[in-house]
Amino acid sequence: MKLHNTTHLDGVELGGRLGRYTVPWDTDDLEVFVRPSRGADFSGTCRYDRDRIYVNVGRRVKYPYRMGTNLARARSNARHWWKPTYVIELADAYQLAMFVFLHELYHWLIHRAGRNIRQKESMCDRFAARVLVDDWGATVSDGQKRPVPRTVWDFQDLDGFVVAARAGRLRAVSARRK
Repeated sequence: MKLHNTTHLDGVELGGRLGRYTVPWDTDDLEVFVRPSRGADFSGTCRYDRDRIYVNVGRRVKYPYRMGTNLARARSNARHWWKPTYVIELADAYQLAMFVFLHELYHWLIHRAGRNIRQKESMCDRFAARVLVDDWGATVSDGQKRPVPRTVWDFQDLDGFVVAARAGRLRAVSARRK
C-alpha cells in the first residue's frame, strides 16, 4: 500500500495505523489518498479500476465524534423494512480516518475477492467498527446513547467473505488460470 497524506495528521503515525490492517491482504497495488474534506465531516471513495481509496477528513470536526453507522440488522414488518442507526464514538481525527479507510478497504477487498459489490455498506461499516472497538476503545451505542452489545452488531464472518483477497491466494488463483 502506498499512502499519500495531505492532511494535518502525521503521515508516519497515520501510515502505521492504516498499514497495520492491510497485512493479511494483497494490497501491494493499493494507493490511499488521505486529504482534507471540502465541507463534509468525512467521506470516502473506492476506485476499483485504479486500485485507489480516497479518504476525506473534515478540518472542523469536533472530537469525540459520534458517527452514525449501518451496523444494525435490518428489521421489517408486513409493510416495510428499516435499520436502526447505531453510533460509534471516535476519539480523534486518526480514528475517523481509520474508520473511513477500513470501510473503503472492505469495499476494495470484496471486489478483489470476486464478490458482488452491491449493497455492502453495512458489512463495510462492521469491518471498520470491529477494528476501532477492539484495538482503539471506540464504543457503539444506540440512539439513546445506550451501549449496544457486540453480538447484536457483529454477526457476520467478514474475513471469510473476502478470504480470496488474502495475500498469496490471488496469485495462486491467477497462476492456475494461465
